[in-house]
Amino acid sequence: MAGELPVVGKVDFPLYRVSDEECRGVLVAAEGVEGFFVDPEEELPELAFLGVHEVERGRRRVEDAVMEIMNRQQEKIGEYFIGRVVLGDVGVEEAGGKISRVDYRFFGNRCEYPEAERIWLRWASGVALVKGEWLRWPANYRDAWLHVVQNSWFATNRRAARYGVEEVANLDGGQISTRSDFYCALGEAVNGPGGYFGSNLDALADCLSSNFGEGPPARIIWRNFQESQESLDHVFLDSIVGLMREFRVDLATC
Repeated sequence: MAGELPVVGKVDFPLYRVSDEECRGVLVAAEGVEGFFVDPEEELPELAFLGVHEVERGRRRVEDAVMEIMNRQQEKIGEYFIGRVVLGDVGVEEAGGKISRVDYRFFGNRCEYPEAERIWLRWASGVALVKGEWLRWPANYRDAWLHVVQNSWFATNRRAARYGVEEVANLDGGQISTRSDFYCALGEAVNGPGGYFGSNLDALADCLSSNFGEGPPARIIWRNFQESQESLDHVFLDSIVGLMREFRVDLATC
């Protein structure tokens, strides 16, 4: 039900893997991280990796570190460039070979969507996403969901294009009350659950104009359009209509 946080399973695998961008040597692989998915006003100078499966103690400092989000099958599903990190304290080894905690002094950008941490847990579970799943999260998670969609789409080497074979994309205006709602709904309608088809107007234009993949959908049907009109600003809606006309997509509202 919308408004309630979906249940996510326990992480018992390395969800986060930090490596050197140049040589891809693994610095740390861990089940959890503290201090990365935070509001900018709550940033601290250190990141703490928890439930550590692997740590490279010999490399104290790396200038160009990358943090990958891994699923249960240890396939990359997301990626953040995090820049310079300096190894700090290393906790004690627990039963089973894991280390309780490893700290890194951190100098780069963090993810500005705290809610993305929980969403990544869901995406990494190995259980396929289902249609309309973005609607099951509270409304204040929609920006973070869109962030995860976009990040994962490009981290897994897909382009800004349509991969789905359906020529008609269906939107329900009763589900679209914010710009993020629109892009979440459109991405799913065009490319399936967790699909991406733009996250702002410029990115939407890139998707519509792409020569890669199947080309833009021939038609978009936006049902209950009046409900979206009552929530979205008219400048945004006019821009969407203009883009559809420019790239010869038949936009039908009802």
